Amino acid sequence: RFQLMICALVGLAAAFPSGSSPEDAHAEVVSRSEDVRPDGFDAKLETTNGINDQRSGDEHGNIKGSFSFISPEGEHVQISYVADENGFQPSGEVLPTPPPIPVEIQKALDWIAAHPSVEKH
Repeated sequence: RFQLMICALVGLAAAFPSGSSPEDAHAEVVSRSEDVRPDGFDAKLETTNGINDQRSGDEHGNIKGSFSFISPEGEHVQISYVADENGFQPSGEVLPTPPPIPVEIQKALDWIAAHPSVEKH
């Protein structure tokens, strides 16, 4: 249950960016629903300033959800995530991505995969 609480707090913190505008301080809740059951939960939140948050979890502590908001630059930001035994896994167009693997390195990795080493006894 502690893990669920931490993930919920992370989601709320991400949904309310620190560079908020003056109208954010006066935002009102448009809709809010929470359904907590022994086998998990579902929760949704929508505010007048365009913040949307929805998530669901199961009895094992696995959570799937998404949140969105309008950035100070007017851009619609949406993040989806899964939090499970593999950790917190966010995805969204605004998140940074690693650079591509250099061609030479990829060729070496492909060669290694195609030619597994044979251990001699």
